[in-house]
Amino acid sequence: MGRIRQMINVNGRKCWTLFDTGARNTYLIQSVSSLLTTSKVKKPFRTAIGGQIKESTQTALLEAEIEGRRISTHAMVIDEIGNDEDGNPIEILFGALAMQQWGIRLIPEQEKLDLSHYPEEFVEF
Repeated sequence: MGRIRQMINVNGRKCWTLFDTGARNTYLIQSVSSLLTTSKVKKPFRTAIGGQIKESTQTALLEAEIEGRRISTHAMVIDEIGNDEDGNPIEILFGALAMQQWGIRLIPEQEKLDLSHYPEEFVEF
């Protein structure tokens, strides 16, 4: 399991993001969702994050820039994700499914992202 922390750009706002291969889904907090297109879910989703059960009644279309590259992915909106190891509040938890979708890999020993597999174009069959 790998984790990298860095800022990403969401509609001109820098958001503290934890890229975590141990998390399947992507989550973000209310203040970030206010910048995005959201929708209510018919029945809340419950998720265990950081030893606590979180409930999501909204989803968001996360459109952002990561190191100058555009991404668009589905995210669940929760009240709070938690703090990182340095005590900084995490605004976005970027999960494994979104990393796979956008060719993002982690280089933990360098504490950076590998975007060499980012798709410049999509080829669908």
